[in-house]
Parts: sequence; C-alpha cells; structure tokens
Amino acid sequence: MEMLKRAEREAEVQTDDERIQHVVKEILAKIRREGTSAVEQYAKQFDNWQGDFVLSDEKRAALIASVPQRVKDDIDFAHRQVRRFAEAQRASLTEFEIQSENGVQLSQRVIPVDCAGCYIPGGRYAHAASAIMSVATAKAAGVPTVIACSPPRGDSINAAVVYAMDVAGADIILEMGGVHAIATMAFGLYTGQSADILVGPGNAYVAEAKRLLFGEVGIDVFAGPTESAVIADETADPMTIAVDLVSQAEHGPNSPVWLFTTSRELGEKVIEIIPSVIADMPNADVCEAAWRDHGVVILCDDREEMAKVSDEWACEHVQVQAADLPWWKTRLRNYGSLFLGEGSTVTHGDKCAGTNHILPTKKAARYSGGLNVQKFLKILTTQELSADANMTFSTAGSRISRTEGMEGHARACDWRLTKYFPDTEWDFDVYQQARYDS
Repeated sequence: MEMLKRAEREAEVQTDDERIQHVVKEILAKIRREGTSAVEQYAKQFDNWQGDFVLSDEKRAALIASVPQRVKDDIDFAHRQVRRFAEAQRASLTEFEIQSENGVQLSQRVIPVDCAGCYIPGGRYAHAASAIMSVATAKAAGVPTVIACSPPRGDSINAAVVYAMDVAGADIILEMGGVHAIATMAFGLYTGQSADILVGPGNAYVAEAKRLLFGEVGIDVFAGPTESAVIADETADPMTIAVDLVSQAEHGPNSPVWLFTTSRELGEKVIEIIPSVIADMPNADVCEAAWRDHGVVILCDDREEMAKVSDEWACEHVQVQAADLPWWKTRLRNYGSLFLGEGSTVTHGDKCAGTNHILPTKKAARYSGGLNVQKFLKILTTQELSADANMTFSTAGSRISRTEGMEGHARACDWRLTKYFPDTEWDFDVYQQARYDS
C-alpha cells in the first residue's frame, strides 16, 4: 500500500471540539431552565427571527403554492422512491409468536415510537431531499406524529423544503434551526409533544446537541463531516472519478474524499485533473479546501487490499468503479451506503434513488447502518409461562440466579416452585417463603 496523496489535515471530529461542547451545553441548560423565552432569545440571536415558530396551515399552503411545478414533480419522484424503499424495509420486519416449549409462549411486536423530531438543515443549501429522507421514513414506520424543523432564511423556511416536508407527511413544521430547534423538539416546546427520537443531519452544533441529549431521547447516528470514497481499478474512467469526488467535496471544507485504487496511472491522473474540475465549480474554494486538507489517494496491491482498506476506513459513501461488481457487493462489509458501477453516483442516493442518505460517519459504519425504518420502531417481546412450565423454567431460573449471587431473583422462581408443586422434594436449595397475606 502506498499513499499517492496524503491529507494535509485530518478531518476533525465535530463533537470533540471543546468550544462547541461548551456552547451547546450552555444553550441546552438555559432552555431547560427558561423554556420558550430562551428559545425566542436564541432564535432572534442566531436566525434574526421574531415570528411564530409553528408554521400555520395558511403559510404552509402559500409557500407550497410558490414552488414551481417541475420542482414539485422532482420532489414527488424522490418521495416515491424513498417511501417505497422504506415501506419494503418495514415489511421485512415481522411480528411472530412461537411455543418454545410446552406451556411457554414467546412473541414479538413491532411498534413505532409516538413522536419523531426531524431536523432539516438550511444553511448553505436548501435540503429538500433531507426532509424526504427523515420524514417519509418515519411515516413509513408508522410514527403517529412527526415534527419537522428547518432554519428560516428571511421571512420563512425555503418553500421547496416546506413542500418536501408536506409531501413526506410532516404533521407539525417548525420554522427554527440550530441547537434551540433540537431542544424544542426534545422538550416538547410549542407542540406539547416531546420527540422520542431526533434524526437528520446538521452542523457541528446540531450534532453535538443530539449527542448530549442521547439517552434522554434516541438519535439516528453520531454525525461528522460527510465522507465519500471511490474504489477503482484500471478499468475506471479517471474523469468520472474526479467529478464524483469533487461533487462530494462541496459538502464542506472538512469533508474527506478518498480514492483507493490498484492503478498507479489512474491515481496519478485523478490527482492531476482534480484541480481543473474544482476550478470549474462555483464554490471552488470549499471543494479546494476539502481536497487539499482531507483528500487521500491510496495505491493498493490488489482488490483484496482495496477491500480491506475500505472496510478499515468504514466510509459513509463508497463507490465501486471496478470489474466484477458482484464480488465487491459480497466482499465489502463496512460502509454507510454502497454505489456499484459507474452508473451509480452518490448524488443518486443523496437525492432520489430511494435508499436513505442519513448515514454513519467517522467509522461508525463498523457497527451501524444509516437511518431506516427500524430506527423509528421498537421490538417488544412477551413471554407467558403456564404453571406446569415452571417445573423446568423456575428450576433453571432459580439455580442460575444463585450461581450469579442474585438471591432475590432465585426466590421469585422458588416461590412458584413451592406454590405450583407443593409436594415435590427438590434436589437443590429452594427457599420456603412464608406467606404474609393470610
């Protein structure tokens, strides 16, 4: 393995930034103490916003009416794909009941959380696709109440984002962003309903707020800067690779883009032409910083080494532009989402293919996938044991409990043994609990 291009700076872990942690802790603490008055203060400070936070039906309708029909058609198309895939995910999770032994019934229920809070970024870009990814997935899971929020720009949220929220099924829309929006959804301010889970991408402050609230509420993923990697062999087109890497570099100056290749010629050509592709971009400064500071090109000996490197880096988005795509599909294990073949670019997954674009970063793909219907669902288990089944199960439960030193647990089983089988002589210690109710 040889490094053809090194990153000048490692991508920083946003939530490890002590300054950000301090600021977010202060904001959350103030909102806990002062409630809506603190939210109003932060909305004015950060968004220059002094209007209503809950988007009214009238304003929602007016914003939707202002969206061009072609934009609506594109959003509708993307929504159909995301909803279809999410519904298929939901259908793959089944409820069941089994009789594991005589007198023992075990069952599984799959039910949604009561309320989901979906954060849709609104800083540099109008993230209509993010609204679909989070809200539509929650609705496909069956969540009764979905609260969506996005920071206003000027006198409203971006109209296309509102349309996407509406089509996806948002029940309540908040014109609000930043940490105070996360806190508002978590604490149930203005809506009277606290979110059980918070999902959606955001900046470093939003990511830190979700991290600090995790446990009090559920979250989707621990988010860092967007990452994209291309795996390529000698069959790949260097120009396609360069365009794809630059397209992802526009996420931000701290967004890593990586190339793993077995072809020195290809790797060097990509390094050569990327500056020209960047120069063509309207936001060239952002892309240039991402490539300069966080861009990496690694030359590998063979495809097995490429696969190993990719799994070690556990990238958010992984594109494969190499021969024998079925091999890569079964070999790769650690990624947020996989894009097979030159025809598949990350933009498809980000915007309209149907899979979710809210994905793990910073090597979290080693243990987690991205946002999906399961994030909004609870797997609930039930057990029902007959009196007769206690002969076997309370015997085992009692002995295991005492092996662990948990006497109270053992006695709960012992009670059933002595109650249901009063004439039995036991060949192990069974506590004879006195009755105090007679």
